[in-house]
Amino acid sequence: MFNFRSVAINMEDETAWVQAGATLGELYYSIWEKSKIHGFPSGVCPTVGLGGHISGGGYGNMLRKYGLSIDNLLDAKIVDAKGRLLDRKGMGEDLFWAIRGGGGASFGVILSYKIKLVSVPPIVTVFNVPKTLEENATDIVHRWQYFAPKVDKDLFVRAFLQPTAGKNNGTMTLRASFIALYLGDAKKLVSIVNEFFPELGLKPEDCKETTWIKSVLFFAEFPDGTPETTLLDRSTSESRFKHKSDYVKTPIPKDALQTILEKMAKSGNIWMQFNPYGGRMSEIPESETAFPHRAGNLFKIQYLIGWNESGPTAEEINVDKLREFYEHMTPFVSKNPREAFLNYRDIDIGSTDNGPNAFNEGKVYGVKFFKNNFDRLVRVKTVVDPDNFFRNEQSIPPLRK
Repeated sequence: MFNFRSVAINMEDETAWVQAGATLGELYYSIWEKSKIHGFPSGVCPTVGLGGHISGGGYGNMLRKYGLSIDNLLDAKIVDAKGRLLDRKGMGEDLFWAIRGGGGASFGVILSYKIKLVSVPPIVTVFNVPKTLEENATDIVHRWQYFAPKVDKDLFVRAFLQPTAGKNNGTMTLRASFIALYLGDAKKLVSIVNEFFPELGLKPEDCKETTWIKSVLFFAEFPDGTPETTLLDRSTSESRFKHKSDYVKTPIPKDALQTILEKMAKSGNIWMQFNPYGGRMSEIPESETAFPHRAGNLFKIQYLIGWNESGPTAEEINVDKLREFYEHMTPFVSKNPREAFLNYRDIDIGSTDNGPNAFNEGKVYGVKFFKNNFDRLVRVKTVVDPDNFFRNEQSIPPLRK
């Protein structure tokens, strides 16, 4: 799909047609070329392709203000199993609903999207404040759970947890980095955080006022002074890693959190991101789109383990380590089902061989990804692709005739 990468911005109606092979960085750069007060609420990794990102319910650091990418989707063009090129009117509202969070790969080949641009102020503020276990990271992360999902929806504060070298040689500790985007100025941001989250100890010098496009580079961890054209770079580094995901509905108790963080530190290479919900995410009904994880969630957890060694043994050791850690998290996350995020593809939670038992196999992972929306996705699939032409190990199965 990388040849389908055009981005056509229309500032008159504040929309854009974006082809599925364009990257997030290319979209952001194209918006910035046309306007310094518009953006789009999708992911922070510039090299991610838009096709799967949007159809799976991709999110970014403006989700508390504007929701997900799919919540700002106006139209799409898809090639269906019969080879027809359809827009929203041609595909109908059921299929358009399904590709907003249900993943496009079960239903056809999505060629492009029409998106609604969102307003951003001329000046936004960012910060990255790290705290180690020795600097009361446990207490601060615990308090973050009560603050980040409830605060002003203009503020997004991610908690990024990762092992790091301790002060003594050969020792490991845990660093919690609190990384923020605020759609406003630094003075107001400091006031909000110090009133409702004083445990962080935020200082004015921790904050950096910048433009929205520069905040994109900041979240992608580029150094100060990096030119905006860097967002057009499609190259990625080769790495080995595995993702998993969870949703948290009640705060994790402090003593349990201490054990979790210490376990992470000992792991050496497991990290987690806590991405806060609330705000706009709590206002959109579960059934509005195929993506169901809305009100009731405090935050989403992204797990990742990475390794440099090659070969099946290294992969097995590291994947098993993450699976064991994920199992340890069971008491603290969503239940019945244990929810999961489609775009962090995780074969551990179920798969299908697309044989005669595909529906029952698909329901195992389907209710985790889509909750009560799974049955509607199956009905849509049965209508638009009854022969299951578009399929993979975790696709939506059709009902058998």
